Amino acid sequence: MSVFTRIRRNEYFKSALVIALIVAVVLGFFFGLQLVLGTAVPVRVVESGSMCVTYDGGCNGWSHPFDHTLHVGDIIVIQKVNPADLNANYPNSDIIVYENPTDPTTTPIVHRIVETYELNGTLYFQTKGDGNGGKWPTIPSPQEYDSRTIWSNSGQGVPQNLVIGKVVMRIPYFGWVTLFLRNNPWGLPVVIGLILLLVVLEFVIPLMRDKKSKPEEETKNKSGESCYIILFFCFSSCLLRNLFKY
Repeated sequence: MSVFTRIRRNEYFKSALVIALIVAVVLGFFFGLQLVLGTAVPVRVVESGSMCVTYDGGCNGWSHPFDHTLHVGDIIVIQKVNPADLNANYPNSDIIVYENPTDPTTTPIVHRIVETYELNGTLYFQTKGDGNGGKWPTIPSPQEYDSRTIWSNSGQGVPQNLVIGKVVMRIPYFGWVTLFLRNNPWGLPVVIGLILLLVVLEFVIPLMRDKKSKPEEETKNKSGESCYIILFFCFSSCLLRNLFKY
């Protein structure tokens, strides 16, 4: 039996290969989205309730997962677009992500377009959070626009060069894992602990055993599958943890 064949059949090599594939899939998916959607950060997590229209409870997305507005804990997918192609027909207008006109270095804002106009060849967008002031789909007054509330530039809207992209997909619930990691200082150590547990279960303990019976091998395979699932969610959550929030 060749050295290559022995390595290929080695259980530790197989486990290491699966872990490497998990990391490659998560990173490949993220960087693939960057290329397809044309933006550096195509996936972000909603933390603010400014886009949430509450009904009979808080803004959590659990009771109304298919709303056309956004909830805390949502994962949003963002696509770069030509500003001229954005839909400004409120209340069915696009939800956009843009840099704060008065301080572009702060966290970007995600709000819905309520009006657009052109000035000296440049498009400007007036925006508003669906849950701020009069709730969506009520037509807001100019006094409720973002340009007069959360940021101020004499009522002028968002210039087209500050538009990062529009929200093309909302995935409810799953962003709560990321919010847990952000809001709890012990969240990240827990994730690191789970990854270390995977390493111990897959490599350290087997190396300390001289022999394994067949039933034990089957148990190892089942536990290994669970560990891979844990690793996938932990790694994905750590990646999302470093993305901007809204």
